[in-house]
Amino acid sequence: MKRRSFLKKSSGLLGLSLADGFPSISAAGRKLPAAERIRIAVIGVNGRGNNLLRTFASMKDVEIAGICDVDSRVLNRRISETKKDGRHNPVGLGDFRKAIDDKNIDAIVLGTPDHWHAIPTILACMAGKDVYTEKPDSHNVIESCTMAAAATKHKRVVQMGTQARSGPHMKEANEYIARGSLGKVRYATAWESMKQGSLGHPADGPAPKEVDYDMWLGPAPKRRFNRLRFHGNWRWFFDYGTGDVGNDGVHRIDYARWALQTGLEAQGEKLPSLPRSVSASGGKLYFDDAQEWPDTLMANFDYGNCLLTYEMRIWSPYKLHDEAEGAAVYGDKGYVILANGRWRAYRHGGALVKESSGGSNLDQTSIHVRDFLDCMKTRKKPAADLATVGHPSSMLCHLANASWRSGRTLKFDPGTTSFKGDSKADRYLTRAEYRAPWKLPKISEL
Repeated sequence: MKRRSFLKKSSGLLGLSLADGFPSISAAGRKLPAAERIRIAVIGVNGRGNNLLRTFASMKDVEIAGICDVDSRVLNRRISETKKDGRHNPVGLGDFRKAIDDKNIDAIVLGTPDHWHAIPTILACMAGKDVYTEKPDSHNVIESCTMAAAATKHKRVVQMGTQARSGPHMKEANEYIARGSLGKVRYATAWESMKQGSLGHPADGPAPKEVDYDMWLGPAPKRRFNRLRFHGNWRWFFDYGTGDVGNDGVHRIDYARWALQTGLEAQGEKLPSLPRSVSASGGKLYFDDAQEWPDTLMANFDYGNCLLTYEMRIWSPYKLHDEAEGAAVYGDKGYVILANGRWRAYRHGGALVKESSGGSNLDQTSIHVRDFLDCMKTRKKPAADLATVGHPSSMLCHLANASWRSGRTLKFDPGTTSFKGDSKADRYLTRAEYRAPWKLPKISEL
């Protein structure tokens, strides 16, 4: 696709005027030679984004060509830090669209809040760039479906940041399950029981002068600045995040879904891509603070041939199976516990029969980033391929949130991207509106 035709298309999707002077985009689908340096732009570099920036910068075949952030204090600090080793000379950007249109950039890395995953990913795919995006894949159901469609249509390598998918311990556990070691598998569960603190009720105030707050809000509704809804804590608010189920829960849900899928395949069955119904209940049962998402949640995902459940209580330190956060898959001959960096297998009766062969201190993020970079060169699917891995796991988080907000059991129809027989619940599939000039393209417009 030529530069001007792409810009016209993306500008129309975003409701923006076409500006002259942008360089042309790189050719879609270009296969990178094995020895070629990969030029990366990292977008959103506070918190987790900073960790991703440092990890990508440490790779010998990577050049950090651009760093983008709406907070100039963070941006300037990251540029200075990244230049120190002399291998990188990144350009500082306040608008991610400049990175997407830069012909010298091969991929973007998103360390942005959840509400800023979908639009950059979709536009990058349309521009022929690969994407590494933090989890969950998106802010809501419709965004997730559109992102998966964009990655598939444009044949892009899109990796979601559920780094345990690249962890040797998790692969080892699934190999054990794949041998039929658990017998007939029918149930898996995931949980979070990490004790967190109250957020309080800080008052709204002016945005720092160094912050482009309108850009930070993006497609979210216009709202006065509040430090609690900004760096770090944005995830606890409806407009920007997905609550703890999309924060830490997506990791544990992905553990459980992967193990359940492996167990079913070992007995000649398949795990459907999505559950036939979802039921979630809970609420703010402990904290008296400003956060909007629940601090306590129970969700049931009914696949017809098996069940997956999720339990979250972010005010309690008490563990399940001696793990504060993890997952378990059960068969009639035994079960496996999956945790961060380790796993254990038990026989019927509770006898420990096998556990992780390696240490639990591996840097899974580095392994996951390396997998993404290698797949950029080979054009193979990465470990947490968005369309086949990230999308199905993220959808469980979004569907659980929709069920909790509606107060009902929901049956999602992927063919119509709606809830069967419950049009009132459809409002939880996406935003009421995307604030101008931002728009989420329809799948037919990709």
